[in-house]
Amino acid sequence: MLSMALHLRGQNLSLRDIAARLVITSGAKKGRPPSAATVLRMLRDHDQQSVI
Repeated sequence: MLSMALHLRGQNLSLRDIAARLVITSGAKKGRPPSAATVLRMLRDHDQQSVI
């Protein structure tokens, strides 16, 4: 899901558009799109880890 989110961010899509195109693959919300806040958190965490 992260790699797809990064790809979509590279296309300058909004967080809501990115979230709408993703699908949660496991857990209680399997098959549903994540929230925009979840996408933001996931991308922010990735960016912070890339800096280190």
